[in-house]
Amino acid sequence: MILGQAKKFSAKTASVPAPIGGWNGRDSLAQMAPTDAVQMVNWYPTPTDVTMRKGYTVVSTGITGNVNSLMNYNKTDGTYNLFAAANTKIYDAKPSTAVEVFSGITSNKFQHVNLTNTAGHFLVACNGVDPTMIYDGSVWFYVATTSTAQTISSITKSGTTATLTTAAPHGLITGNKVVISGATANDYNGSFVITKTGANTFTYTMLTTPAANATVVGIYTVIGITGVDSSTFIGVNLFKNRLFFTQKNTLSCWYLDVNAIGGVANPLYFGGIARNAGYLQAMGTWTLDAGQGADDYAVFVTSMGEVIVYNGTDPTSATTWALKGVWQLGQTFNRRCFFKWAGDLLLLTQDGLVPLASALQSSRLDPRVNLTDKIYYPISQACTQYFANFGWQINYFASENMLILSIPTSTGMEQYVMHTITKSWARFTGVEAYCWEVSGDNDMHFGGNGYVATFYTSASDNGANITASVQQAYSYFDSPGQNKRFTMVRPILQSDGGIPSVLCGLSVDFQPIDNTGAISFNPSSQTVGIWNTAKWDANNWGGGLITTRIWQGVTGIGFAGSINLTAVAQGIELHWASTDYVFEAGGVL
Repeated sequence: MILGQAKKFSAKTASVPAPIGGWNGRDSLAQMAPTDAVQMVNWYPTPTDVTMRKGYTVVSTGITGNVNSLMNYNKTDGTYNLFAAANTKIYDAKPSTAVEVFSGITSNKFQHVNLTNTAGHFLVACNGVDPTMIYDGSVWFYVATTSTAQTISSITKSGTTATLTTAAPHGLITGNKVVISGATANDYNGSFVITKTGANTFTYTMLTTPAANATVVGIYTVIGITGVDSSTFIGVNLFKNRLFFTQKNTLSCWYLDVNAIGGVANPLYFGGIARNAGYLQAMGTWTLDAGQGADDYAVFVTSMGEVIVYNGTDPTSATTWALKGVWQLGQTFNRRCFFKWAGDLLLLTQDGLVPLASALQSSRLDPRVNLTDKIYYPISQACTQYFANFGWQINYFASENMLILSIPTSTGMEQYVMHTITKSWARFTGVEAYCWEVSGDNDMHFGGNGYVATFYTSASDNGANITASVQQAYSYFDSPGQNKRFTMVRPILQSDGGIPSVLCGLSVDFQPIDNTGAISFNPSSQTVGIWNTAKWDANNWGGGLITTRIWQGVTGIGFAGSINLTAVAQGIELHWASTDYVFEAGGVL
């Protein structure tokens, strides 16, 4: 440079799209695509931009303890019930104040399925401790250990309480249901959940008070499962109109007759097939095209990760029930490890979330077929550290194109979520969801501590701020061998009228840093008017998303740079489109 000559302006600019590729926990920091993210918390990557996740709204309270099971029951009239199991009780969680509908359960960790037959619609649930439970549209009850009714000796009354005495021990327990018919007066007849008061006696509550003791005692029937103790059933699955039950800590599965909710249970034993022993973890139904149209396959998985596949209708007949194969995948560690998704069956293993259609193509497992391939390392770590914790579950939120994998960490519940169109992943925190269930109105519900909530229905976490943070993948900005001094960044954000709190930082040359400084957000009382409803001079008017472009100063010298973006908001829809950088180019040293 000639003395006295002014130095030329050396600042450069670059623009990088927002990380729509999502969280990358597989590749090295130097090999990630610029549209990936090293970390992505409470941001959700979509095909067009990255959005701050929506929040939740508490819709039912009055529950004691953690809700560890949610069970949906769809009625024939198009309405539904949503049942929540917490502590020793089952609640109807559809009302804003949950209503207790059954008490005395030993475990609230249920697996369940719905079945419809000519007798009605039933919700069948089991937990491996209590007898199998059924909801028949009216009441919850335990299935009995017998289906044989004893002769009634007498029925007496005290108000609306009837005491029934049998000629021989009835074999029932409190919580069983009986159907009494042929008694006089008619007040004694109907379906009732009983209370056992002795080997030959039980009581039930009538709807009306009869004038006297029964002059004709009639008969009763009972729904029971025989051949095995149903309290050992830990899982249930519906396959070709039959209920199949996984027996706890065994290699046995039991099934009922077609369309039956009771009766004799028949065994299927896998001890001669499962080469690595262990126990049967769960059963799933896999629908695939076998060359002659779609067909259902019965899939059983052991705790050792052996996947056993059968095809057919009647397990008692060798001509209609055939073993299709046995495959070895990663070990399974929880009962809610299967999820039927579109035309595939997903299986959660130690290796991540496996789609069976791809994983069973050969005997050699290619981890790249896993849906969790892009977050292979963090999901593997989570499985290793938290496998014994309750709360692992898979669910699909169709309206948001979101697959949810619930992770019970040592500090609380997290969710690893995947956009089903792009297969991009993110991590959600701040949603203490112990279980998930899609209700009859297609809302995604979850169970928390003392409440049931709907997810993605609010721009806040039940009135609290949402905090989202992300570190985008490093970029060399088309000059990998050139040093750069970064001075400013400008994230291009879009919101629906509110102004979030945003803090930017910069990491250089693969040295992660946390954003320094406190970030807070105080929600504004400003409201946006609704056309044809609000008053013209009394409301603020919004028209779609408003773009915000604000430069923030950063410091950093290095070859590669990565933005750290933290946002806090409440009541705001926030989108991130891209980021502009300003830096001065230097030499190689």
